[in-house]
Amino acid sequence: MGLNEDIRKQLLEMQEDGYKKFSAALVPGCDNMLGIRLPLLKKLAKELAKGDWQEYLPGACDDYFEETMLQGFTLGFVKADIAEILPYVKVFIPKINNWSVCDSFCANFKIATKEREKMWHFLMNYREGSEFEQRVVAVMLMDHFFIEEYIDRVTEVLVSLDNPGYYTRMAVAWAIATAYAKFPGKIKPVIEERRLDTWTHNKAIQKMVESYRVSDEDKMYLKALKY
Repeated sequence: MGLNEDIRKQLLEMQEDGYKKFSAALVPGCDNMLGIRLPLLKKLAKELAKGDWQEYLPGACDDYFEETMLQGFTLGFVKADIAEILPYVKVFIPKINNWSVCDSFCANFKIATKEREKMWHFLMNYREGSEFEQRVVAVMLMDHFFIEEYIDRVTEVLVSLDNPGYYTRMAVAWAIATAYAKFPGKIKPVIEERRLDTWTHNKAIQKMVESYRVSDEDKMYLKALKY
């Protein structure tokens, strides 16, 4: 039995019908889900990352949601130079077709925090990309680049992400709202100058107003800036 056949066998043994129904309801349009709890996928990903991940990833299967999720987790757990990992990330990103795989991959790709400048240059290749490519940019920036040194550059990139897809715009709104809680002085001009499209602008304000990290005074002010 080959490596990917063995992985498929392990995944099939982990599936739970009840969990499948729960998870599928959270990921609209996903009809290839087995129903496997994320801790189990992460455990398998760690084992793959410690082994011959360079053999596994090029031939990895994508028939099931969890097979794609597993690849993203494995990339995050690999212990290697980022220059060695990024070519595999480049192959992986086009496989992302839902918010769950995107956001889980981004959150788990911790090497981005340690190698920000190299990761930054890599991400800029997707600045004008597809709906989920741009979502990767937005979520990766939110997860690993919200620091003083980068926030000005991050803000400019976020407002430039213009794919009309729902999952791009939602990610931008989420990122802008999250950035506002940490850097209100940097983000307030984005809202005041209406640098986002109408839907994203209003959604960002909605998320700011819902945040416990934004003051009541700011919430009142922000509400008045909605279209």
